[in-house]
Parts: sequence; C-alpha cells; structure tokens
Amino acid sequence: QVQLVESGGGLVQAGGSLRLSCAVSGSFFSINAMAWYRQTPGKQRELVAHWTSGGNTNYADSVKGRFTISRDNAKNTMYLQMNSLKPEDTAVYYCNGRIHSSIAAEYEYWGQGTQVTVSS
Repeated sequence: QVQLVESGGGLVQAGGSLRLSCAVSGSFFSINAMAWYRQTPGKQRELVAHWTSGGNTNYADSVKGRFTISRDNAKNTMYLQMNSLKPEDTAVYYCNGRIHSSIAAEYEYWGQGTQVTVSS
C-alpha cells in the first residue's frame, strides 16, 4: 500500500525558513506528479507548488521567488523549501501525489498534513 509521510512543519518567526519533506513508501510503478497544497480556516485548499515527471514546475504567485519544490528520486522524497516566511504562509500543508500503483490505473494519494505557523 502506498503511503505519503510528511515532516518538517513547525513554528518559525517571520523571515525564517523551513523545509517540508514528503516520503513515498510502499509498492508502486512510478510517480507521475506531486504537489504541495495548503489550507487555512475558511478558505479552499490552495495549490502551492507542483512538479511532473516531465520536469515541469509551477508555483502560486503568493510564494513565487520564496518557495522551491524539489525531489530526490533515489529516496522517493519530495521537498518544499520555504524561505522568507510570512505570517500569511501559516497553514496546514499537504503533500499530494499521482502515483501509478497498479497495472490498470494511476491513483491520487494525500499526506496527513503538517502545520506551519509563522509568527510576526
């Protein structure tokens, strides 16, 4: 069974940095795309950054220039490096993956979420 395990959230002062990790475990054929989302109370879940196996990356305007998404294929791990953090970055961050985990189909998986809190 495929599982996404997140880590790296915490409390940081404005201007600081955090790096989130998302490790994929279990049996699968390939990872086709992965993304980071975030959600705050009263708002819909927001796409922060994503990449595909073709090497394309995209960022939300609110984080462009501050956040960087990356991956380590050997470790099946995705990272989100967050620099120059602002209080408005406070949210629960979720890892998402579109993973070919059976012969027949690709499935979507979600991590459990990790809290990022940025103090002013």
